[in-house]
Amino acid sequence: MSAWSERLAELGIELPQAVAPLAAYVPAVRTGNLVYTAGQLPISGGELQATGKVGADVSPEDAKQLARQCALNALAAVHALARIDSVVKVVKVVGFVASAPGFDGQPGVINGASELFGEIFGEAGAHARSAVGVSELPRNAPVEVEVIVEVS
Repeated sequence: MSAWSERLAELGIELPQAVAPLAAYVPAVRTGNLVYTAGQLPISGGELQATGKVGADVSPEDAKQLARQCALNALAAVHALARIDSVVKVVKVVGFVASAPGFDGQPGVINGASELFGEIFGEAGAHARSAVGVSELPRNAPVEVEVIVEVS
C-alpha cells in the first residue's frame, strides 16, 4: 500500500501540524531517500501533554500514549517535508524516556510509537529501535521520539 493518507483516514487518525522547533534545528531533514526527524515531544495543540518522570509522576500506560503522540508528531514532520504517501519504510525509531529511579519499562513505553507505525504501515512499519532511559528531557517531558524513514 502506498496511499498511507487513505490508511490514516481508515484508522480515524489525523496528522497534526508539524511542531515548530523549540531551539536551533529543523523538524526533519532529507538526505537521499531517508528522512530523519528531530526528537519529537508529546505536544498536541501547542501544549506539552504531560511533564515529569515515568514511574513516578507519569504512569507507564500514560507514557505509552504520550509516545504515540510523539510518533504522530514525527510523522507530521515527515509529511511536511516529503508527504506521508512517499513513505516506503519506517527504518529506525529511537525513544527516550525520562525515568524515575528504578524504572526499567522503557521498551513498553516506546511501544506506543512502534505500535502506531505498525497500525499505519503494516510490514513497512517494522523497524529497528532503541528505547533509552534518561534522567531529563527538554521541558521536563516524559518521552521523546525520533524516527528515520525511507521515502520514494
